[in-house]
Amino acid sequence: MVRKLAIILLIQLFLGLSISDYVPKTNHSGKLTPVATPYTDNNRIILFRIGMQDHSSQEFKRYGLHDANQLVLASGNPKETMINDFPKGLNASVNRNLSISFQMPNKLQYGAKFLVPIIEASTAIPQMSVFVNGFMAGLIQIAGLSDKNDSNYDAYGNLYELYIPPEFFIEGQNEIILQVERCLYCSSSEDPFLWFDWDYIEMEALYRMAEEPIHGRYIKMGSSVATERYYFDQSAVDHLPYVLKWLGIAYSGNIMRASCFSNVRNSCSAMQEYYEKLKEYNTGAVAMYLYTGDIQLTSAGTLAPEAASKLEQFMKRYGDYIQYYEVDNEPSIFNRSKDVNIAIARWMNENKTRYAPHLQSVAPGWSYSNKNGLPIGWERDPVQRRELENLTDLTNGHAYGTSYLEKEGGSFFETLKTFESLQNGLPKFMLNTEIGTNNKHLDPSKYGAQQKQSAVFDRNLRAHIGFSNIFMQHAAFFKDYELFQTDFQGKNHDPALTQAYSFGNDQESRLKIFRRLALAYATHGSPLSYEIMNRNEVRMKKVYIRAVDTAALQPLPGSKAVSDKILISIVNFEHEEIHLRFKVLMPDKGIFDGERIGPGDVYRDAVQQVNELKAEPWIEIEAVLPPGESIQYILDKR
Repeated sequence: MVRKLAIILLIQLFLGLSISDYVPKTNHSGKLTPVATPYTDNNRIILFRIGMQDHSSQEFKRYGLHDANQLVLASGNPKETMINDFPKGLNASVNRNLSISFQMPNKLQYGAKFLVPIIEASTAIPQMSVFVNGFMAGLIQIAGLSDKNDSNYDAYGNLYELYIPPEFFIEGQNEIILQVERCLYCSSSEDPFLWFDWDYIEMEALYRMAEEPIHGRYIKMGSSVATERYYFDQSAVDHLPYVLKWLGIAYSGNIMRASCFSNVRNSCSAMQEYYEKLKEYNTGAVAMYLYTGDIQLTSAGTLAPEAASKLEQFMKRYGDYIQYYEVDNEPSIFNRSKDVNIAIARWMNENKTRYAPHLQSVAPGWSYSNKNGLPIGWERDPVQRRELENLTDLTNGHAYGTSYLEKEGGSFFETLKTFESLQNGLPKFMLNTEIGTNNKHLDPSKYGAQQKQSAVFDRNLRAHIGFSNIFMQHAAFFKDYELFQTDFQGKNHDPALTQAYSFGNDQESRLKIFRRLALAYATHGSPLSYEIMNRNEVRMKKVYIRAVDTAALQPLPGSKAVSDKILISIVNFEHEEIHLRFKVLMPDKGIFDGERIGPGDVYRDAVQQVNELKAEPWIEIEAVLPPGESIQYILDKR
């Protein structure tokens, strides 16, 4: 049974309330105590805030709850002593659950946004489920750098936000339950490592329709699709749509690592067609074209004419298609020069306005190696890395397995060293061009996972959902890291027969894990209303619905790619099969057709055609999801 701390907040909020409709007598921003009546703060309508906005949890009790199950606020603000009985966060071994109850005379017209600034969290990447009146609104992935057994840990803080649709709220008493969740494969052994502390918790009423159903953080995901690792040929073009749709990242403005290479003959044979296909599926690209192993610099430290000409020709031909350019790949591992990297970054800054003014530059894909390179080991030195970071728009940092947590050479800790302060997220957007696992990576045994290869891949992706902005699984068809089987000849292979790579031993595949997380966190657009019809069957079940209209997305910079698809995603985070019936409010009345992509180890088996869904303007959907599975509807109006 959920242990409750019920805070009864008497909220006088009416349908259609806007900023201009409500003028508070006083501004309660920064109050030590929870707020019992709504007020405005920087043009935001705050339903309640519990705690001070001071990057500290000192006003709260450590963990555990007050002996009384309820803390009732009849009206106005509670006494200051009450806040001291509120927990400083959640800890799976002490207080796994927290319930907050509050009163609303009327439903919210546009829904609400739940905010929780985390000031410290464990390295296990804890998850916090949020249930509103018994139904799951989201599962927030929380990144942390703290190890309570190490007195030299570094704290990392970030703000997490969750959109809650208006249909979740009712007139009268409402209840929000926050709960720490184990990894899908882990046992109770993980519990001591699942904890986080907050600065405050807050509920904000939206006064207009949300632009995005924010789910913790706004992130984009991707991978890389090439033939035999390096060739962007017609076979790669043919396989690309199947991969994008099966991964669940098509049409949402996600990003792929996609570029041929100046030193690989025939690498660019179908690059134009490849970029056009990405545009068709409203997907962007990060490119890295120039081979840096043999570049000569002028006496002024700039690129020699031959290298500059190669970059110029690439940008002239493809600059309109790409959104990002990556300076280099793991420069120390491949014995590359820091000065050459700096020269490339400077060339991009000085010339991109002529060829691709929208383009943003990305720091090298740091390996953080302390061996090789010129000077030797320069990648490990945060001062020398900062020379590149000062010249680029986004940071980078490759991370496999749980390497991101290594205090020497791990991307998360090394990024902290580069930027020195990470108390409010990263000070610079991060685009990770390589993450994931190889077949030797295993989840740490202390977490008790039965499927250790699956668990470590899941934990790696969830960590990046928690702290990165854009990230790419290393490569879809790269042996030992692959999402899909690679035992075929590309040019003779039917893309519909593409098969998920299997770890064996009844473990979940990388594809299943990637897809589950992509559908939950990386499908974008304006949110569509939905209502669950078999409510009793899914009450307090970790099943997540995400319905978006991609037509609301802004065109991608450069390519101007857009989409008009309706994406309806259903994700089962439970260990049991879920039967779900719900209806979605479509943007227009009419007939919708499309595809339904669900469970299956071969693309042809996973996809079904969907015809004649009649929206009046609601459509009804019924689905059965096995444990950990996900389903996506990709729909067009006829």
